Amino acid sequence: MSRFEIHNLPLAGVSKIVRSFKWDERGFLSRMYCSDEFEKAGWDTSIAQINHTLTSEKGTVRGLHFQRPPYSEKKLVTCLHGEIWDVVVDIRRDSSTFLQWHGEKISSERGEAILIPEGFAHGFQTLTDDVELIYLHSAPYEPSSEDGLNPDDPELRIKWPLPCANLSKRDKGHPMIDEHFSGIKL
Repeated sequence: MSRFEIHNLPLAGVSKIVRSFKWDERGFLSRMYCSDEFEKAGWDTSIAQINHTLTSEKGTVRGLHFQRPPYSEKKLVTCLHGEIWDVVVDIRRDSSTFLQWHGEKISSERGEAILIPEGFAHGFQTLTDDVELIYLHSAPYEPSSEDGLNPDDPELRIKWPLPCANLSKRDKGHPMIDEHFSGIKL
């Protein structure tokens, strides 16, 4: 019996994962990851890195981050506490949905996660205070491969639910998309 519901989202390869909870008088048990079940959703590699974040203030935007080949990565982003508006942008050069974005609310209460394949920029906005996320990555972080899109880019027209707050200097500094941006080739 599956411990996950896997829902395909509008951009090819992106899925929403909903975990089930087994409750008793002590609390609950919830499986965070299962290689057999996640392979069906497109996670067909090992986990190379796990990161845990805390974002204190509601409205904060982090992202839109990605790593360029050969360090492109899959991510499984799980909300451990609070709620976020999770955004992915297709930056696959040859994709029919190139530069299209999709946003999805995910919360800890509903046991939700987003599986993001290689070739997508990722970011989120906190909808509550004190949001904790855990990220599973298919590739280790490589600083020389790091890149990003500006979350306020008018070319993307992302509809953030709240005014964007607390952008890092790095995220504010990502350039706007212009005619020279060709995406990535996987």
